[in-house]
Amino acid sequence: MVSKKGVKRLSERKVRHLRVRKRVTGTPQRLRLNVFRSSAHIYAQIIDDTKGQTLVAASSIDTAVREDLGGQVKMAKSQAVGKLIAERAREKGITRVVFDRGGYLYHGRVKAVAEAAREGGLEF
Repeated sequence: MVSKKGVKRLSERKVRHLRVRKRVTGTPQRLRLNVFRSSAHIYAQIIDDTKGQTLVAASSIDTAVREDLGGQVKMAKSQAVGKLIAERAREKGITRVVFDRGGYLYHGRVKAVAEAAREGGLEF
């Protein structure tokens, strides 16, 4: 949060995320696929908002991704995370999700995760 003369303001990404979250919720029939992107890594998790539980998670720091793509670029790691989250979701019987981009623009690494998850069999 940014503070200017005693007034607290949220970052632009946080405001966008709150605006998206007003409309996007995970139900038992259609769970929420959330993406978080840091400067170095990317994280994805499938959440059931009615129970407040994370059912499936994958990230670029998982050993499965890290061993295969040690020196690769961030886009390749993002695609691997998308494929891994789709694979783990299928193992749990999850096929339909709603995509929560986390306030990030649907571009670059966030888009790579979404497209790889679609290719992996998730429907959204």
